[in-house]
Amino acid sequence: MQIASLAKPSYVFNYLKMIRALNLLMVGLTQYLTAIFLLGGGNNWQEIIKDKGFFLMVSATVIITSAGYLINDYYDIKIDYVNKPDRVQVGRLLKRRWVIAGHTTLNLLGIAIGFYISPVIGIINFFAAFFLWLYSNLLKRLPFVGNLVIAMLTGLTLFLVGEYFGEKEYLVFTYAVFSGFITLIREIIKDMEDLKGDERFGCKTLPIIWGIANTKKFIYLIILIFGITVMLMIGSISVVLPIALTVTLIFLIFGLAKADTVREYHRLSTFCKVIMLLGVISMIWI
Repeated sequence: MQIASLAKPSYVFNYLKMIRALNLLMVGLTQYLTAIFLLGGGNNWQEIIKDKGFFLMVSATVIITSAGYLINDYYDIKIDYVNKPDRVQVGRLLKRRWVIAGHTTLNLLGIAIGFYISPVIGIINFFAAFFLWLYSNLLKRLPFVGNLVIAMLTGLTLFLVGEYFGEKEYLVFTYAVFSGFITLIREIIKDMEDLKGDERFGCKTLPIIWGIANTKKFIYLIILIFGITVMLMIGSISVVLPIALTVTLIFLIFGLAKADTVREYHRLSTFCKVIMLLGVISMIWI
């Protein structure tokens, strides 16, 4: 009877929501597109698809990322009951001890796969797993530090591709910078969205210590630096991409200026995901 209940579609769907299956798909897709279009020039895509070692590396990245989502939900139960009560899974879907067990098992598996591929990738995976745990346990409750760590780890997923193929091309670095910046912006917007719960449980995020107005000004500054940096980096590669990025960032700025509710901040966070997706898709035309 219990086994049958676990097999229900609702259980599977809720579990996939907890590990952010769509986000994990994006991580894997980004690494494959990076390998195919930025390093392979789109010519040897069949060899990359068939590369078992690369498949293992992408799998390890996805596994460690999913472990990070599990431990984040574990530590955020009380906060999520305030900010997103309908999305709380820990304690409802899975017992807390099983979440910890799953987190540990996934991390060990991801790190082991990394060392199987190469010592360097194994070490990178170890530190990624460690900082994802440290972020959930401590850093996300501090101003800016946690946001920066997640942004750097996002960029690191692209560096792993270059490390695997032994090619650390300029294009990979450019897209890593792009991914890091847009993730940083999204993470701060998420802090604005989660202000109520974070403040109740003693977090010290930027919106709490600076207020919403000053945090918005800080995001505008990051967007400006982001736009200038990425446009300078891709200006010699493409004419269309800087224009498209400028238009997208203008929409983001206007949306942020008008936003003042949790729902609007959530929409902006989703819009940042769309920008990330468009950036990934743009690799096809590089």
